[in-house]
Amino acid sequence: MPEISPERAFLSLGGNLGEPAQAMGAALRMLDSEPHIDVVAVSSLYRTPPWGKIDQPDFLNAAAELRTTLTPRGLLDVCLEAERRLKRVRKERWGPRLIDMDILAFGDSKIHEAGLEIPHPRMLERAFVLVPLAEIAGDFVIEGLSVGNHLTNLDASGIERLPDRDWWKS
Repeated sequence: MPEISPERAFLSLGGNLGEPAQAMGAALRMLDSEPHIDVVAVSSLYRTPPWGKIDQPDFLNAAAELRTTLTPRGLLDVCLEAERRLKRVRKERWGPRLIDMDILAFGDSKIHEAGLEIPHPRMLERAFVLVPLAEIAGDFVIEGLSVGNHLTNLDASGIERLPDRDWWKS
């Protein structure tokens, strides 16, 4: 049976209820413990103002690079299961949450299925996604431009990098 080559994938993580750094760290450790997923890079944590629905606490956000032999749908299922295990409740769009994980990119795949769009359809509009992603993959090209170039078109004011680079490991 031929071996499947690992694919490069990127996730965005965030949360603003409870202890979001602990929840995101736990989620990344869950993913990394999966036999078909390796977490190869994780950004710093960033404190970011809310987006969309602004009458809520600031968020903590981060990005992660993975290597996986799962399909995009398989990776989504693992992410959703990690959110469920961490007690994520989906009440309102863009509302407060304990943990949120989105697949931003999966190699050069373009997917438009029910519940799964890759690249993430709104990522290029969101500085809270691109700032952490640029830290670990500024040269990654999406829609013809690098993440770093896309970021120059966004207002990143109010986004603050937090100091602990290995926050997710403990």
